[in-house]
Amino acid sequence: MPKKETPLKIIPLGGLDGIGKNMTVFEYGDDMVMIDAGLMFPDDEQPGIDLILPDYTYVLENEDKLRGIIITHGHEDHTGALPYLLQDLTHKVPVYSSKLTLGIIEGKLAEHNIKSPKFREVQDGSTITLGSFNITFFAMTHSIPAAFGVFINTPAGNVMHTGDFKLDQTPIDGVRPNYAAINRFAAEGVDVLLSDSTNATRPGFTPSEAAVGPALRHIIKNAPGRVFVASFSSHIHRLQQICDASVAVGRKVVVTGRSMVTNTKVARGLGYLRIADENIIDAYDLEKIPDEKIVVLCTGSQGEPLSALARMANGEHKSLSIHEGDAVIISANPIPGNEKSVQAIVNSLSKLGCDIYDKSQALVHVSGHGSQEELKLMLAMVKPRCFMPVHGEAQHLRAHAKIAQQVGVPERNIFILDNGDSLEVRHGKARRGPSVDSGVVYVDGLSITDANPVVLRDRQRLAQDGVITCVVAIRSRNHSVDTIDLSGRGVSFASDEALMDDARALVRSQVERLEKGNGASIDTVRKGVRNSLSNFLWSKTHTRPMVIPVVMEV
Repeated sequence: MPKKETPLKIIPLGGLDGIGKNMTVFEYGDDMVMIDAGLMFPDDEQPGIDLILPDYTYVLENEDKLRGIIITHGHEDHTGALPYLLQDLTHKVPVYSSKLTLGIIEGKLAEHNIKSPKFREVQDGSTITLGSFNITFFAMTHSIPAAFGVFINTPAGNVMHTGDFKLDQTPIDGVRPNYAAINRFAAEGVDVLLSDSTNATRPGFTPSEAAVGPALRHIIKNAPGRVFVASFSSHIHRLQQICDASVAVGRKVVVTGRSMVTNTKVARGLGYLRIADENIIDAYDLEKIPDEKIVVLCTGSQGEPLSALARMANGEHKSLSIHEGDAVIISANPIPGNEKSVQAIVNSLSKLGCDIYDKSQALVHVSGHGSQEELKLMLAMVKPRCFMPVHGEAQHLRAHAKIAQQVGVPERNIFILDNGDSLEVRHGKARRGPSVDSGVVYVDGLSITDANPVVLRDRQRLAQDGVITCVVAIRSRNHSVDTIDLSGRGVSFASDEALMDDARALVRSQVERLEKGNGASIDTVRKGVRNSLSNFLWSKTHTRPMVIPVVMEV
């Protein structure tokens, strides 16, 4: 049995340095549970990277303590790292979440060939015991159905984790936040509150999801041709409103994009997305139906280059195309870092002559995260002794900390942590603890690698300045230069014969100088060729392409 003074450790491994890769470990003695296992998508500074995961080495090192994994809801930034983690664990760990979230996760695990996971379905009000942890789930409203917050009771103190939330009083599915449970936990005493900070810089209240429906219906009803709606495939409430609006004005719905097809199938099968079979049709049956009777649900709201919307905008989709007279609704906010990609697709669509609607033209999107007044309400209801903002960038965490002060949480009891930091709770009081190893892991094709700055720097240089390959053949008999072959890719001066001739002459003189006498080592010659050629190209072109020297004896 743990001693009475054993602390509850709260260790965020992700989610405190950006919007994504949420992962938090709770550890008490020989027991550990984890809340969420999310990923993040790369930005322009990470060429060639497919996905970014939190470094969960600490979990693997302590997996004998891991009693369960809790997933608050079905978004990628809370579920995407789960397949990789489950593959790395040596034994099966139970995963607790709602029926919808487990259905979405099941599809992800199937893609990674993970069979027979230990799924445990929970509902609003469910209570589970995992070692020293007594955990209660309570309903929250978000931009996906069946989102939960959790209340964690331990011998060292009580913690509430809101998950992602907004306080929507008119949710599409009628499931409101469980205010009774929140107030009951507050009465029991919340020693530490972890709360969603995504919209902590936005004043006021976030509009209800129901506010989007009339705007969507107006556009869908009055569009002269087909309507294409790009949204997150996991935003089931939004998809329901699009389906409802389409059916109400006599249009059929087509679904395209791999994740959109998968998630709508799961949501319909589990009863979270309601649309009759006769109102949803296959993309290959479109020729039988007039354009003004069609709505296409598609992926691509974040400018993803391989998404359905991007392929249609570029004329590369196998069964659908967008043309003049069609309407395109982008029903999402660009995630920070995706703005350029989204704008590129908007420009491509504009050239096609279609009408484009985004949040700047109509109320086609509202956030799924609470704004400042909702965050104040949560803090006022819970009355936590200590507060730790989570889920956001540095500015969001600090803005949320200020809100907590305004509501009455003492500054000394507010903890802004970085990934890998820890908070220790003893007898209901929190203080900072020692840090653990943390960071990010890159999914690069089929490989999963540590964040190697050299690899990313090389890719950035290749993207910016190209590459020059210099092959030097040296006669082994007398150490004289036999041939020099220069070639360039991604460089603008490769066709400048005079410049390339000067570069070859420079390399020849450099090699001959190094080979004078008994000759230099291959490594010395290679280094000399790289440095001299790099400096020469900088002086002539003010670019620094990557120089790859190949030196061999013949």
